[in-house]
Amino acid sequence: MLQLRGITKSYGSRRVLDDVAFDVAPGRLTGFVGGNGAGKTTTMRIMLGVLGRDAGEVTLNGAPVTAADRRLFGYMPEERGLYPKMKVLEHIVYLARLHGFSKTDAATRATALLEELGLGERLGDNVETLSLGNQQRAQIAAALVHDPEVLILDEPFSGLDPIAVDVVANVLQTRAAQGASVLFSSHQLDVVERLCDDLVIIAGGTIRAAGTREGLRAEHTTRRVELVSGTDAGWLRDEPGVEVIDFDGGYALFEADSDETVQRVLQRAVAAGDVTTFAPRRPTLAQIFTEVIQ
Repeated sequence: MLQLRGITKSYGSRRVLDDVAFDVAPGRLTGFVGGNGAGKTTTMRIMLGVLGRDAGEVTLNGAPVTAADRRLFGYMPEERGLYPKMKVLEHIVYLARLHGFSKTDAATRATALLEELGLGERLGDNVETLSLGNQQRAQIAAALVHDPEVLILDEPFSGLDPIAVDVVANVLQTRAAQGASVLFSSHQLDVVERLCDDLVIIAGGTIRAAGTREGLRAEHTTRRVELVSGTDAGWLRDEPGVEVIDFDGGYALFEADSDETVQRVLQRAVAAGDVTTFAPRRPTLAQIFTEVIQ
């Protein structure tokens, strides 16, 4: 378990992180979201030891993170950092060798990973000849080639087409299933919502929400209910404590002022005809994000 507690960072009089605290659990994908300048990259760099912190602690399994621990981390920065003149396979083999693998093991490991990421036909190409999306895949391979226990990815889906997003998502899900702690930032909230087990939302250098995806959705669920019935639901407009948001014959989306009102509406809907759907409308990640950063 990678944990951050009380992380604070200032540049002069400007505080960019204020008491940042959250967990990145093994075997889980943690989505880290926030607007530009919210503090995501600064937080990641502190986790990696690239930046110092003014206060707080980063721990791994309850102990302060050491330089030896960080050699077990994998990091993909938002900026591309590969050598453009090197061949793709040669580059990833080189990075594996830096992590202590033999030449044979490094080549085997790098080839398998690049094929898994859909770059099997580009192994002999120079990095600079790849499309931006394929360079992104190669950069992800660079972060993964040593089988890190902790994986920190800054905007890994940037520049990827939908097929490439699915390829990279499958790779990350596989690594999490094998026990890695995976933290990734992204502005693509639909991708984060689809992939992540846990969510951390940051704005203005402070954590605005953190928890499991479903836990946060439940926490921010209002008394907004979707009703689908075999009979016309126009009677909802006359129900006390009900505001109809959307209506189309037997379909209605409404908001109730209390749980008692919800139960009363359900009883009347059942009495009026066949009810096929009566369920709370769970908020999307985009809706939660908008709510907590305001």
